[in-house]
Amino acid sequence: MQFWIVQSLNSLAMGGLLFLLSAGFSLIFGLLRIPNLAHGGLFMLGAYLGATLLGGQMNFWLAALLSGVAVGLLGVVLEAVLLRRLAGNEQGQVLVTLGVSFIIADLCLMAFGGDPMPLGAPRSLRPPVFIGGFAFPGYRLVVLGCALAVAVLLWLLLERTRLGAMIRAGVDDREMARGVGIKVSRLFSAVFFLGAFLAGLGGVIGGPILSAYPGLDADMLPLALVVVILGGVGSLPGALVGSFIIGAIYNFGSALFPDFAYVVLFLPMVLVLVIKPTGLFGRVLR
Repeated sequence: MQFWIVQSLNSLAMGGLLFLLSAGFSLIFGLLRIPNLAHGGLFMLGAYLGATLLGGQMNFWLAALLSGVAVGLLGVVLEAVLLRRLAGNEQGQVLVTLGVSFIIADLCLMAFGGDPMPLGAPRSLRPPVFIGGFAFPGYRLVVLGCALAVAVLLWLLLERTRLGAMIRAGVDDREMARGVGIKVSRLFSAVFFLGAFLAGLGGVIGGPILSAYPGLDADMLPLALVVVILGGVGSLPGALVGSFIIGAIYNFGSALFPDFAYVVLFLPMVLVLVIKPTGLFGRVLR
């Protein structure tokens, strides 16, 4: 019984972490049609920046916010300088973002070394929580709460604000949006900032669970891809549901079938692509 309770709670925490990772990727891919393969590198960069700031005794949440903003600004530069020139050229965007990911990985290795850098959770959140008589790390439940809060805020931004309406208008018909005075390029930069910000923020929030280490980008990017494909490209509910599905499959698969962990992880994605190519909540991209 203890195994099932602990693994279920770990699955929820992992699902929340995966949503923080995949939400930004889904936004950029779904709204801007840019397959940003540097997203894992941005996540890793956020974790390293957070570890550096926390090493200077900065408040954890302030370090997470500043790291997210720094990574978001890097994302704006990447979109404006490189990706905007490759609009409509998806193959070029894939190669450029993949190259940027390698560059970020090498720069992090040069700047921070090859040893893992742990990120300490806030002291007040370190004590365990007792659920059903079992102790469980309290911070993991905080990660779940952060993911749900981010999901609500993103939904409100995209569906209940003027900015969200302008973004959706720019995505659906760029020329018409420009005709009514919407500055589409600025909107798209804002979307890329938001997606990169979420990656950097997620890197710090997930740091106490994962740590910052070389190869973190390569470990996390495939998980984000699986979540987005399973839930549906550009679908916020799909990213949320897909994150928790993959979180459960990842945890239980690794515990019960360690020799077939990747088979168990990627099999649902293959089945969804065969049965419903647009994903559980996705729609056909125009």
